[in-house]
Amino acid sequence: MTEQVSPVKGVHGVVGLPGDKSISHRYAMLTSIADGDSEIHNYSTGADCRSTLCCMQALGVSHTFSEIDGRRVLKVHGKGISGLTVAAGTLDAGNSGSTIRMLSGILAAQHFTTVVTGDDSLVKRPMRRIMTPLAEMGARIEATDGQFPPLTIHGSRLYGIDYSLPVASAQVKSSVLLAGLYASGETIVREPIATRDHTEIALRELGADIVIEPRVARVRGGAKLQGKMLVVPGDISSAAFFIVAALVTRDSDLIITNVGLNPTRTALLDVLCGMGANIKLLRIEQVNGELIGNLQIKSSVVKGGTIEGATTAALIDEIPVLAILGALSQNGLIVRDAAELRVKETDRIETISANLQRMGGTLTTTQSTLEIPGKQQLHAAEIQSFGDHRIAMAFSIGALTASGTCEIREAEAASVSYPEFYTTLRNIAR
Repeated sequence: MTEQVSPVKGVHGVVGLPGDKSISHRYAMLTSIADGDSEIHNYSTGADCRSTLCCMQALGVSHTFSEIDGRRVLKVHGKGISGLTVAAGTLDAGNSGSTIRMLSGILAAQHFTTVVTGDDSLVKRPMRRIMTPLAEMGARIEATDGQFPPLTIHGSRLYGIDYSLPVASAQVKSSVLLAGLYASGETIVREPIATRDHTEIALRELGADIVIEPRVARVRGGAKLQGKMLVVPGDISSAAFFIVAALVTRDSDLIITNVGLNPTRTALLDVLCGMGANIKLLRIEQVNGELIGNLQIKSSVVKGGTIEGATTAALIDEIPVLAILGALSQNGLIVRDAAELRVKETDRIETISANLQRMGGTLTTTQSTLEIPGKQQLHAAEIQSFGDHRIAMAFSIGALTASGTCEIREAEAASVSYPEFYTTLRNIAR
């Protein structure tokens, strides 16, 4: 599918976001192994989160969608901590690294063997980071060339470990903590840099025996989880595209409602405000342990700057759209310590570079850095998403400021996380 995106004067109106992808994955998995039914409001509409639901259904967990007061609600019929059953065939995680990595922690403790695979992109993504700690816990996992899907996971008796993550990763942390629910004794995960803590919060909300400390989480095996009503905040990673759209177009005034404002995810707002972005917090409340609020964003002169270290780790999913912001900022953007971008759905350093150059932009890259000069004029071009949802959406935002209409090839990639993206973009563009 090809989408045409034309330059606009600004973006206006109110945007309601799909449910946060990261939280949706976790709620689907944890309510599946909880006792009793759960209601999940605003579950993500993205294909990745459908993949998680399909995997859980294949493991014997039923779910239904309905509408309550005009809102889409997912009901999960939990099977309990020991209630999963062997799948009839191979589990398909689609394009979702979150699904295969986190679910592996649960599957490692089952009394059966499971094979998990994914699409052409996912089977090229390394899984050794989860395989190593799970093996220390007693798991037996086979992989292509020792690290690539399909993964054959032989359910085993697991033992608690004290594990220090060599590289900050919320997915790896979550995989170990989920395995820890089944392990004997206590499982401790220590991280060098604080990553998103949605798993820890969800475990606490559902009744796990968990202690949360700065950069340390401790979970004790054997506790039963209890189903409940949960509300998924709007996805701040999806909000990032519209925030940048409002900042870089010259006549914008946009409100984004019910967006997740978990402190481990709001580095985006801190960085943008530090660069001169006009962003106001209009409302904030706590629901199921997660902060949710409304934001107002207006056109701004953004200075640009440097993103590195822990900030890069916190913003790794937002780097593609921040690259667009950098090219249009006053002083440009330098991103360091970003080697993780090379093992996402695509090599995002390469795909950012390729598309920015197609639009007449310039940048310099290394294995782990991007240096993007500011005050660039982007031009009409044919953009290739390379099947990567964040690349498709980021360069659609860049197209709003181009010299003419851009064509986004394989734009359907956006459906991985945000199927409504182009409809929403058309509704707010002026």
